[in-house]
Amino acid sequence: MQGDPKIDERLGLNVPRETWPTPPLLKAYEAAGFAWVQVHTPPIAMLADRERARQHARALRAALDTTGLRLLIHGPDDLSAGTELHDRAFGGLLDYAAEARAELIVYHGLNFRSAEDAPSARALADRVELEEASLRRRATVAQRLGVRLCVENLAPVYPGPPRVCHDPAAVSALVRRIAMPSVAMLFDVGHGHIAAALRRDDLPSLLAPVLGDVGLFHLHDNLGARRHDVQAPGVDPLRLDLHLPLGAGTLPWIRVAATLRDHDAPLMLEIGAGVRQEPLVLGRSARAAFGEARASVPA
Repeated sequence: MQGDPKIDERLGLNVPRETWPTPPLLKAYEAAGFAWVQVHTPPIAMLADRERARQHARALRAALDTTGLRLLIHGPDDLSAGTELHDRAFGGLLDYAAEARAELIVYHGLNFRSAEDAPSARALADRVELEEASLRRRATVAQRLGVRLCVENLAPVYPGPPRVCHDPAAVSALVRRIAMPSVAMLFDVGHGHIAAALRRDDLPSLLAPVLGDVGLFHLHDNLGARRHDVQAPGVDPLRLDLHLPLGAGTLPWIRVAATLRDHDAPLMLEIGAGVRQEPLVLGRSARAAFGEARASVPA
């Protein structure tokens, strides 16, 4: 499938969380022109049982070996380095990556509620310090394995209190403090759109300062902060993090597409199970979105 080489070799599609990536499904991704696939790992308890984690990873690798797709794995959403159980699970996550021959690991770092007063600020600083120290140790192992940890900026799924990970600058600062090539930032463009809207800011302004730390992009659309009761047919009336196909929401795609195209990090479509189309349609629409953005730029 011909297209833009700057996009084709970097474009990927997620496997929905509750779906097992069978060989026919993965072959459909490859036939649609995707180069990468994202697969969720088992939960924390299974990763902490490292032999079970390896067993699961070997089954995933067997399915992937029917294709030429490159793999990134998404760790558990609630994994938070710096405690005994979670550090043991993180070890299992790295084992999983090695067995499955993943190149990238998605991790939700700084997933702590923002401080509201001096005592909570001190507690938050202590918890962040524990996470950072743990990540440094995991980064050393990741470097030896040849895998990269990608720390993701998040956004509220529904309206709620802010969390540290909702600020891309905070995630970027964590990556810079660790300062190891095996740790990068995952800039989630859909989450950035929500964060910018909640702050009455601008998505390109959130992206530009962190661009040099990015090793992976997540691409999906939504309706921003949904101020003034913004609605759309067929979607949850309150949810912010909708994971819609590109163009189905209000993300200012034209203003960020050129920046994404000119980068070299993989571009992973992360589309929700209830709103996704066939892989071929998703691939074509993503390429068309990049093409339309290029065409709109004055010569």
